Amino acid sequence: MKFHNAHARLFVPDQAPEPLGRITHLGIGAHQDDLEFMAFHGILTCFRSREKWFGGVTCTDGAGSSRAGDYADFSDGKMQQVRIQEQEAAAVVGNYGAMIQLGYPSSAVKSPSAHSLKNDLLQILTATRPDVVYTHNPADKHDTHIGVFASAIQALREMPAAHRPKAVYGCEGWRGLDWMPDKEKVVHNVAAHENLAAALNGVFDSQIAGGKRYDLATLGRRRANATFFESHAVDKCESVALAMDLTPLVADPSLDIVEYVLGFIHRFEADVRNKLTKRLG
Repeated sequence: MKFHNAHARLFVPDQAPEPLGRITHLGIGAHQDDLEFMAFHGILTCFRSREKWFGGVTCTDGAGSSRAGDYADFSDGKMQQVRIQEQEAAAVVGNYGAMIQLGYPSSAVKSPSAHSLKNDLLQILTATRPDVVYTHNPADKHDTHIGVFASAIQALREMPAAHRPKAVYGCEGWRGLDWMPDKEKVVHNVAAHENLAAALNGVFDSQIAGGKRYDLATLGRRRANATFFESHAVDKCESVALAMDLTPLVADPSLDIVEYVLGFIHRFEADVRNKLTKRLG
């Protein structure tokens, strides 16, 4: 497999000779650590399984990562190496079937006229043919996350219909999804192996040490999702990751992506309007 960036990396923790064909659950994230924060459901589903394997794709090079404390004086090049090593360490902890880092600058991911990332993702999807794909949700506020989402959906739509995944999920990142109507939320129970979640999140010291406690915030969001999901019922589980169902966008490439996403927002608006109008008249 030949990627557009010469320095793209394929890492296989168990050194299996043909790792991509075994991948059943594929996470496509923008930055090192995005997979562990947003696609833990897939990692957990495959952890120690003999039939299911999680594969990870990180699209950017890590050069723009924030840095403080022990990392404050790191150059972009040195920071890239740290971030690459952290992501591969997470792949070992999580028992991933394969970890691919494509090494794009954020500017290339965000550009509407750049198609190299989409083409690389199509290669990966063709080689893996996963049952489930996790990527960023299209209501995220991070432009690089939106760039990865767009490239992933475009690549998925170019696959032969029979080879497309059974489910595609847009996951929480730089926006939660608790605002979505309850009946439209994809609810993933991720309460098992909380120690694994903590270990995976904690690998990314270069970001956490600088004062951004992503590790605590991610686990806190999952716990909050579980508690605040239903107001008149006891918690059904202790940790929940919410997702937006993107499968219809892949199953039917004629659907307008913008209108599909705005539909969730309009239904949220209608719910707020109806509740207020019912009480205020």
